[in-house]
Amino acid sequence: MTVYFVFRDSPDRRAALAAPGALDRYRLFGLDELRAKGIDVRHNLERDRPPLWARALATVLNAVLRACGGYGGDFASVLGSRRDANRADVVFATADTVGIPLILLKRAGLIRPPVVYTSIGLPERLVQLRNVSMRRLYAAALRRAAAIVVYARSEADWLRTWLASSAPDVVFVPFGVDVSAFAPHVNGTADVDVVSVGADPRRDFGLLTSIASRHPELRFGIVAASSHAFGPLPPNVAVERDVPLERVRERLAGARVVALPVRRNSYSGATTVLLQAMALGKPVVVSGTDAIVEGYGLEDGVNCRLVEPGDEQAFERALLETLADPQSLGVRARETVEPNLSWGRYTDTISDILSAACTPERT
Repeated sequence: MTVYFVFRDSPDRRAALAAPGALDRYRLFGLDELRAKGIDVRHNLERDRPPLWARALATVLNAVLRACGGYGGDFASVLGSRRDANRADVVFATADTVGIPLILLKRAGLIRPPVVYTSIGLPERLVQLRNVSMRRLYAAALRRAAAIVVYARSEADWLRTWLASSAPDVVFVPFGVDVSAFAPHVNGTADVDVVSVGADPRRDFGLLTSIASRHPELRFGIVAASSHAFGPLPPNVAVERDVPLERVRERLAGARVVALPVRRNSYSGATTVLLQAMALGKPVVVSGTDAIVEGYGLEDGVNCRLVEPGDEQAFERALLETLADPQSLGVRARETVEPNLSWGRYTDTISDILSAACTPERT
């Protein structure tokens, strides 16, 4: 089997590709593990950038889609790698940014192999389609996927309903974490009371800094992306931006409690950091968004604290209660993740889905 990975292009992902054995190879969605199984794996970031003709055509296609009420993506990368993709047995779209162009080109007959589409917030994109014609076009294109992989059970239910008849397999696959790289033995001395980490725009850091302002006796650390905007910060809050994963692990390991407030949405539950912190045996207080309340084995007060998104008082209460007795919650967090949410389990599931997609497509 030959699998062609199509990645969203980003500096972090290119850095991971250039560093075999790096901690953040999880950004490659199982490429290493498939290759270790003897599967021939290639990807769209093997060249520095798409050719000029692909970039020019992508500009036109995205402009036309927007004008017609549609939603575009990285057509340049997909068009520039189309010849290589068509030599594969199956194409794996790892994000919506490249997945939408792939399934539209598949619908047009320009992508021949079966496509496995990974949805990370696809419902938010589909509700932006501005007319019936565009909704029909995108539904028809998505139905040509061999399978749609989602990381939230609620998202799977939404997509099955939206696609209705002739929907492809929509498969809920819980994300995973390397339980060896993120293990309690890497813990150092907890020197910060509360640590929060996240690059996703759905992170509610404002809620956390508001809580921090009322508790000057506690030390807070935030690791965020450069795109996150912060107003004036209380003196007990330290912010770092765009740090490597090795340092993120250090920050999580040095926390008494990990706090992950997230605004309400269908796809983001701070899932990656949540699993990393739980694997480290850390007690976690997290917003109970639709993305994580089902399918990850989370139980409020048992292996984490789940708080209604946006409820600052409830989050503050759960945080203070957890700080008062952090040990048992952290132990049960590790016990939940290790057997059920490992990286090996995740990559084996992805491998099985890709293998199944190589069977003849339905008409």
